[in-house]
Amino acid sequence: MGLGDIRWLSAVAIVVGAAIIITLERLFPYDKGQKFFREGWFYDFFLYTIAQSYALGMVISFIIEFIDTHTGLSRLRLVSDWPIWLQLLFFLVTHDFYIYWFHRLQHTHPLFWRIHEAHHSAQSVDWLSGSRSHALEILINQTVEFAPIVLLGAPPEVAVLKGTIDALWGMYIHSNIDVRSGWLQYIINGPEMHRWHHATDPEAHNKNFSTKLAIWDWLFGTAYFPPLQKPKGYGLSDPDFPLSRQDLPLPQRLWMDVVTYFRQQLHAFRRIPQRV
Repeated sequence: MGLGDIRWLSAVAIVVGAAIIITLERLFPYDKGQKFFREGWFYDFFLYTIAQSYALGMVISFIIEFIDTHTGLSRLRLVSDWPIWLQLLFFLVTHDFYIYWFHRLQHTHPLFWRIHEAHHSAQSVDWLSGSRSHALEILINQTVEFAPIVLLGAPPEVAVLKGTIDALWGMYIHSNIDVRSGWLQYIINGPEMHRWHHATDPEAHNKNFSTKLAIWDWLFGTAYFPPLQKPKGYGLSDPDFPLSRQDLPLPQRLWMDVVTYFRQQLHAFRRIPQRV
């Protein structure tokens, strides 16, 4: 199977996966009554998911190509002889370990939090809310994610396969599905734990940083999973963070959503308050 076939199958898998998750959200919702077209749906889908992802994909490709051109690392073919499945597993686990610690840093360092708070601004956690991430956050994380795949000599198929898993897993862990995965939640991350990461409950603050492997949270003492409670709400406590308005006529609301997307990007660069 060639690279073109894998790319086509990747697109189909993402679309079909999204359709399945959306259907399960309607049939088995965790938070009942949650709207499909909720606050920010337009810019989450069209601006964050499609436009921003496309633009940053080109920028990240240029950065990685620039690094490889000036270092020649990929010509060493350090992992090229490994089976594809082993390469994929290696990059999945190592990147997941990195993202746990970087994610944890974002919640503890004020400057890094600025490029992460957009991700936490969604007041409804669903299949699409995971795509709301500041451009700088995506630029850093996906460069760190895909540069080793190229520079260590993995074939392009590995990057496509990993990107497909990332997209499906991101939709899944943010989904509004009433999932009960039992003991697997100690190993594999899912919406049961990740929705608590987005919760406004004080006891859930700075917990559940894992993305794919929940084991990192259990190992490093950041797991929070009360089985008999539900989050009181989601979103930010910052009243100044820009969000879309739902009380406007549709054409005006769509235009304001475009403005809100850019305001969310610029909000990370707001002036640091001076200490008295």
